[in-house]
Amino acid sequence: MSQYLSGTQTRRIGKLVGQYPEPQLKSTELAMKFGIEQREVVKVSTRRGEGLFPANIVDTIRKDTVFIPYHWPGKLSANLPTPGTLDPVSKIPNSKFVRVN
Repeated sequence: MSQYLSGTQTRRIGKLVGQYPEPQLKSTELAMKFGIEQREVVKVSTRRGEGLFPANIVDTIRKDTVFIPYHWPGKLSANLPTPGTLDPVSKIPNSKFVRVN
């Protein structure tokens, strides 16, 4: 929420980086179901890969959903666990949704 698009411009704004220096995995009931606490580091894995993200327990997303912003590069990238496939028509990467463990 604090970054615009890929963060190429907004990641250089000190106040925004200070507010969210790393991506956070947002969750609600799923975090409670698995006993995950606020800021606990959670491993998100798929058939493609995995990443480690601190939990941010919120009530602003769907109860059956986890959300990871895509504004960070390298080992903090939400693209690590997402599939490398493209939409057949638009050729946009399929990074919007994926089943995770």
